[in-house]
Amino acid sequence: MGAPERCSAAMALPVPFVRLTLLLLVALPFCAAHPGPGFHTHREFQRPALDSDGFGLVARRSIAEAPADINITTNSSFVLAADRTYRRDPLNGFRKYPGGWNISEVHYFASVGYTAIPLFAIALVWFVFFFLVMLGICCHHCCCPHRSYKYSRTAYALSLILLILFTCAAIVGCVMLYDGQGKFHKSTTTTLKFVVSQANYTVDNLRNLSDSLSAAKKVDIGRFLLPPNVQNQINEIQGKLDSSANDLAVKTTDNAAKIKKLLNQVRMALIVIAAVMLLLAFIGFLLSIFGLEFLVSVLVVIGWILVTGTFILCGVFLLLHNVTSDTCVAMEEWVAHPTEHTALDEIIPCVEPATANETLYRSRQVTFQLVNLVNQVITNVSNQNFPSPPPVATPFYYNQSGPLMPLLCNPFTPDLSNRTCTRGEVTLDNATQVYRSFECQTTTVSGAEICTTVGRVTPRIYGQMAAGVTVSQGLYQYGPFLIQLEDCTFVRDTFTAINQDYCPGLQRYSKWVYIGLVMVSAAVMLSLIFWVIYARERRHRVYNKQFIAQHQPYPVEDKPAPTAPHA
Repeated sequence: MGAPERCSAAMALPVPFVRLTLLLLVALPFCAAHPGPGFHTHREFQRPALDSDGFGLVARRSIAEAPADINITTNSSFVLAADRTYRRDPLNGFRKYPGGWNISEVHYFASVGYTAIPLFAIALVWFVFFFLVMLGICCHHCCCPHRSYKYSRTAYALSLILLILFTCAAIVGCVMLYDGQGKFHKSTTTTLKFVVSQANYTVDNLRNLSDSLSAAKKVDIGRFLLPPNVQNQINEIQGKLDSSANDLAVKTTDNAAKIKKLLNQVRMALIVIAAVMLLLAFIGFLLSIFGLEFLVSVLVVIGWILVTGTFILCGVFLLLHNVTSDTCVAMEEWVAHPTEHTALDEIIPCVEPATANETLYRSRQVTFQLVNLVNQVITNVSNQNFPSPPPVATPFYYNQSGPLMPLLCNPFTPDLSNRTCTRGEVTLDNATQVYRSFECQTTTVSGAEICTTVGRVTPRIYGQMAAGVTVSQGLYQYGPFLIQLEDCTFVRDTFTAINQDYCPGLQRYSKWVYIGLVMVSAAVMLSLIFWVIYARERRHRVYNKQFIAQHQPYPVEDKPAPTAPHA
């Protein structure tokens, strides 16, 4: 693979990262901008070792710093969330699924879907059973018009008590569902904002690095420029950076908008379900109490369909809740096991060391060249003591004088390994402040700046030096960031933050929604049954009273008084 191709692969890395994080965000709520501390430390550019590549980076991910509280182990292969995902797979003869978390594997989703089979079965049984019951009642009324007036006070009282109990349970379930969906929506929205902030952080750094490279091409210090070959390499890398940054920004904006719309739709659906089921339970209870049998029958049919749909939704939310938990466990284990082969590797293509080194090599090469450029001007121009006026006209004479300027510390050696500053050198951090003290006041003579006071640089040359120092510092700062993208340190830190700060809320509140749906479904289902039972008992009670009243020979108060026996 040539250098341009490796650069292309390196610069294209952030797009898969955001696609992954946004994909995980979708999985987290429905199954489910600050950088980590590692971003502020510079990665060591290691010398080649026996187990390293040519530029000195060891195997990918193994160089990523691990959180202090996690024991890192490196394996050749690792199954993510193996214990949690060890479920029966209906597509494989109901044998246990051994593949672990893998959202691209159909058997994984089949095994997760199997956990929701009981709720889907309840929905099917309820739909068929209640349909047969209603069909039987209709046939009984049509074919057997004879009415029985048998009445049980115990059955009447018990049906009323249970009807009240299940109505209260339905109300509690609706309240829990409403509260849970609110917290669930807030949790998913917060997670989305975090992922978007991480993506925006990546975009900003890529664009800042691109701007620094662009500025490096324009640096002209005392008529000294970067070599043409370095400028050509900058053009290549800058094009990749701009393309990746723009692509990443567009994908982040589009995906975030789609997910936000989906979250709002889910929230609205859950609110409507909670409101409709609450209204259904309350109105059904009132109609049953007042004995409006026809309206109760209409509500029973509506409730029959709604309960079936709600049980199906329960199963879907249970499935997605399990995927949420699986994903959180998988992220935690992936962070703790920086392995070469996992299901996440298919989504996060952490590049090979050669590609990572190519990117770092270019940024270090430009930094090294810029610092050398500044030092060449200091050595060959600013610190030269030309006679005043010089015997031979020279473009580098501007009456410079006074104490000599210190050289700028180059953070890299010619082979681009790390270098320690020597005594008397100034660092990139404070070079602009130090060099300002060597600036002289000038006057223009024949179109050229000439110092009229003691100093080693004119304002124009100082400005060019300051620009070179600023660009060098920018490249030095953003170079390690690229490596953190490429060796997955950035992804690891993001996953750690999601797992520690966002997963608990996503799991907790998705469970609340699932439990609320189960409570509402079960309570309304039982309420439907007791609407029918209570209406039947109430009707029999009324018929029983009418039957007794009609078959008494006369009222008690109209009975003739008993006659006394004849003496």
